[in-house]
Amino acid sequence: MAPVQSVSAAPVPKFLPTENEAKVLQSIFVRDEDERPKVAYNEFSKEIPIISLAGMEGEERGRVREEVRAACEEWGIFQVLHHGVPSDLVHRMSQLSRSFFALPSHEKLKFDMTGGKRGGFVVSSHLQGESVLDWREIFTYFSYPLRSRDYSRWPQNPDGWREVVEEYSQELMKLACKLLEIISESLGLEPQAVTKACLDMDQKVVINFYPKCPQPDMTLGLKRHTDPGTITLLLQDQVGGLQATKDGLNWITVEPVEGAFVVNLGDHMHYLSNGKYKNADHQAVVNADTSRLSIATFQNPAQEAIVYPLEGVVKAEDKCVMEEPITFAQMYSHKMNRDLELARQKKLAKLQQDESK
Repeated sequence: MAPVQSVSAAPVPKFLPTENEAKVLQSIFVRDEDERPKVAYNEFSKEIPIISLAGMEGEERGRVREEVRAACEEWGIFQVLHHGVPSDLVHRMSQLSRSFFALPSHEKLKFDMTGGKRGGFVVSSHLQGESVLDWREIFTYFSYPLRSRDYSRWPQNPDGWREVVEEYSQELMKLACKLLEIISESLGLEPQAVTKACLDMDQKVVINFYPKCPQPDMTLGLKRHTDPGTITLLLQDQVGGLQATKDGLNWITVEPVEGAFVVNLGDHMHYLSNGKYKNADHQAVVNADTSRLSIATFQNPAQEAIVYPLEGVVKAEDKCVMEEPITFAQMYSHKMNRDLELARQKKLAKLQQDESK
């Protein structure tokens, strides 16, 4: 039989089916056996470090710096408490986000971002063009630099959205900058080393809604990946579903901690540190019992920022993890193309195997 030459991407639905509409998972959401969840959404682990930022601007700075260094070296992921983001703001942001996903379909589709629109509502793929889809709905908005804001893509319903997300974005930018200073110091560099390497800090916020799933053991809410940028600040509810791995085989479910943000290091930070700090390998699982909400704030460098280990990080005896400097735009493009090609090859191999039976 002639080999299959191409694999068409799965059609992306406008919405995920409700629990009344689907008792069996649609095939476009079914993952291969090796990609399916190995650990339950609520089988929590306490392995991920939890770091208090209390006193970070004073006498506790040394402690925070050392705890951050250890977490970055071992995991590339940790949680922070006493971070300074007002709890009432976090609550309002979470409530507004849930209210948006509860809106009637026609309201959400006013912000349909399919077809290349920048920001808005969409189902469900981690990477557009993949043949298997993630079980989630998302709303994305771009908040920094300020010129990137397109308020026509920001909802006015639910009431108060713009005011709350502006304040939330500002507070998360402040927190990110504080954390990047500590991360810079933990590498033995000046506090501004990482932010200078970013040139103009870019911020994108992605609100993830994971509805109840009829067969959660066969799919993922968000496939395994690393984030491309510098750091990601994740606010998750108390349901559970975020998972991380150090070795690519043994997954743990990150315990939700009330009032905490989860901090993931991305590929950019991994390269800046010359591989000393891990880029956190993570995924999200879903469940049949309750919906889950998380809000991911991605802090990325400018597109033209140079990706290369920071001066002072590479010692004489060290090998550089990069052959040559590239821009962040080039790094991102290479990553997306590689991920799509791997997914295409895997699907192609599966189709060929099925046809040969």
